[in-house]
Amino acid sequence: MELKVFGSVKSRAMRVIWMLEELEVPFEHVSAAPRSADVMALNATGKVPVLLADGVPITDSTAILTFLADHFGRLTAPAGSLERARQDSMTQFLLDEFDAVLWMASRHSFVLPEHLRLPAIKDSLKWEMERSQNTLLARMGEDAFLMGAQMTVPDIILTHCLSWAIAAKFPVETPALVTYAKRMRARPAFKRAAAR
Repeated sequence: MELKVFGSVKSRAMRVIWMLEELEVPFEHVSAAPRSADVMALNATGKVPVLLADGVPITDSTAILTFLADHFGRLTAPAGSLERARQDSMTQFLLDEFDAVLWMASRHSFVLPEHLRLPAIKDSLKWEMERSQNTLLARMGEDAFLMGAQMTVPDIILTHCLSWAIAAKFPVETPALVTYAKRMRARPAFKRAAAR
């Protein structure tokens, strides 16, 4: 399969690039900005990442991760299994409680027109992030990865969100999450992805 990823590693495209590095499959990377001509030609919203899989565009990082995991049969539980239902539940939790909070903070920092930004909203978002971290700790268990002994899609999403939170100066102080993030970011595939 011919794979081409559009988007910078400073965006959610990092998730896709990291997964492809973990899978060790060949792909082309175009570090295109949101709403650039290349991206607009593939995604009417102008958002990144976009994955071209044999010339067919797939948008939304989670949809792309799920497609790649299912296609290559790695980094996921089998579709239709109870393990996959639990994995999908964790994915949705991370998107709702981590990704959405960080995206809202970004919108009120630099995405929205300046006259629409509400900087004070970040205080409530930081509170939400702290509460979500405590909930996550109760769900994590003692294994190396979120879903057990094997890395899965939610690990990519969480690690990206924790990196994003730290860059945005959101508190990530729980020792278990700090240790987890360091361990995940030390993976060779993560380092290769981040170096692009």
